Amino acid sequence: MGIRPYLIDLGTLGGTNSFANDINERGQIVGASRTDNDSELHAFLWENGVMTDLGTLGGSFIYSFAISINEHGQIVGYSVTANFEETHAFLWENGVMTDLGTFGGSFSAALGINNHGQIVGVSETANGEDRAFLWQNGVMTDLGTLGGSASGATSINERGQIVGFSETANGETHAFLWQNGVMTDLGTLGGSTSGATSINEREQVVGSSLTTNGEDHAFLWQNGVMTDLGTLGGTFSVAFDINNRRQVVGFSEIANGNGEVRAFLWQNGVMNELGTETFIDALGINDRTQIVGSFLAANEGVHAYLWQKQIP
Repeated sequence: MGIRPYLIDLGTLGGTNSFANDINERGQIVGASRTDNDSELHAFLWENGVMTDLGTLGGSFIYSFAISINEHGQIVGYSVTANFEETHAFLWENGVMTDLGTFGGSFSAALGINNHGQIVGVSETANGEDRAFLWQNGVMTDLGTLGGSASGATSINERGQIVGFSETANGETHAFLWQNGVMTDLGTLGGSTSGATSINEREQVVGSSLTTNGEDHAFLWQNGVMTDLGTLGGTFSVAFDINNRRQVVGFSEIANGNGEVRAFLWQNGVMNELGTETFIDALGINDRTQIVGSFLAANEGVHAYLWQKQIP
């Protein structure tokens, strides 16, 4: 593990690459890493300089991926099962990874968890449709759709408000806010497609949407209004997370025209590169402005990182 100004390289589980997805207020980080010989991809928990392998729902030569962590250290994600044929959502706590099951299909993934232990994600049904779910107290509930056949939930706050994406009755895909049993269409930036990725405690939602000119831009939705966050000069951007200080992270194409992307931090109406050309993305941020994602480690592939304003 190396340390640079503002940057902590989280290392790997022995392989070439690692990827960080989320961070809580305690500074615990989750993601996935290649293991020895790059033969497997395993979910990890990083804390106090140590990366711990969380295992899988099956045997060897398979994978697991940790997506979200709450303040109690409960972790959710997805893993291949022991039969090597299905991928299931999981909850990891106290050293045990529990299979959350599916709606009857062969696939599910848990994408968000709040401090009440409520989990959201997407699961395949017995007839092959993908549906957003809320899992609590051992029961997986279908959240429905905006009129189409498919949906997925990506984030849940402490009030139980859920965001994600859903097919509409006319076949478009739109971001939604679900609360008290009702799924509300958040609209788009003028195009036909949008999806929400995160919601904070102030009911502020971020994600990405097609604009009227066909570009995909990061957005911030609040009080019924979807605002275009712009780009770093290129044609697309995606927002992945928002904290309770209204700071947003994600990645964007830059202005050089060859498709290069950089991680960004958006705050006070301005989108800025996170600070180094090696940052590929920024996927999680806490209220201490600690940010996690992936960067290009010198001659070592892609590594998970922790970015913060002060070196510990």
